[in-house]
Amino acid sequence: MTISLKDIGRRLGLELTCQDGRLLTRPLLTETYYHQLAWRRSLSVNSSFCRALVGAGYLTWHQMLDAVSRYRLGRCLGDAVIFWQINQEERICDGKVMFYGPDCHRRKEKEYDPTWVSALLLRRQGGKLATDITRHCFFGLHLLAKDRQRDIAIVEAEKTAVILSAHYPQYTWLASGGLGEVQAEKFRHLQGRRIILFPDTDPEGKAYQHWYQAAQCVMAQPFWEGSPPIRVSAILEQHATPDQKRRKIDLVEYLTENKTI
Repeated sequence: MTISLKDIGRRLGLELTCQDGRLLTRPLLTETYYHQLAWRRSLSVNSSFCRALVGAGYLTWHQMLDAVSRYRLGRCLGDAVIFWQINQEERICDGKVMFYGPDCHRRKEKEYDPTWVSALLLRRQGGKLATDITRHCFFGLHLLAKDRQRDIAIVEAEKTAVILSAHYPQYTWLASGGLGEVQAEKFRHLQGRRIILFPDTDPEGKAYQHWYQAAQCVMAQPFWEGSPPIRVSAILEQHATPDQKRRKIDLVEYLTENKTI
C-alpha cells in the first residue's frame, strides 16, 4: 500500500511539499482555521452598532470592547455589524448583517434591510466561506464551551443579548434572531442546561404563546429527557404597559424605559 506525502502530512497535522529537492512543511490549514480567519478578519469596534451601543448609553466603552470580543462582532458593507452565528464546534453557521442608527435602533430603510453573509457570498460568483454555512444556530452558542455553569437566557434580538450580557453576567445570553427561530433542533446542544426564554411582547401575547409552545415542543423531544424544564418568562406579559405592548418592546427596552439599566 502506497502512502502519499500528502497523507503523511495530514496525519502529522502538516502540509508537506517538495520544492527543488527540499521537503517544506507548514501547519495544515484546516476548515476550523478558515472559520476563525473569517470572523477574526471582520472583528471591529467601529460598526454603526458598536458606536451606537456607547453613544446611546447602553454600554460603556469598556463594556462594548468586551462584548465585541466575546460575541465576535464583525463589520462589513462599510458600516454594518455582523452578528456571527458560531456553533459549539467553532464553526461559522452564518452571519446576520445589520445597520443601526445612532439611537441603537435598526435602520428601517429598504437599502438597509438585514441580510446574511451566505447571501452576500452567493453574489460573488461562487465564493464560499464554509460547506454548511446556512445551517443556522443560536447567536452566542460558542460561549457555552466556556460558560458551563451559568444558566442560559435566550432572547429574540442579537442586540438584546449583547446589551444584557453586560448588565446581567450571571446568565449566558443567546439570541434566536427571530420570533420563529426557536426550532427544537437548535436546543439539541443545550441539553442538560437550565434555560429561560424571554420573548418579546405584543398586544395579543402572540410572541409569548409562540415561545411557550416552542418550549413544550423541545421538552417533548427524546434528546431533552433528563434535562431541566425550560422556563418561559412572563415578565413582559405581566408588567409591560398597553403602550409598550403596542410597540412590541423586548426585555432590554422594558428595562431601559423603567430605568433598571
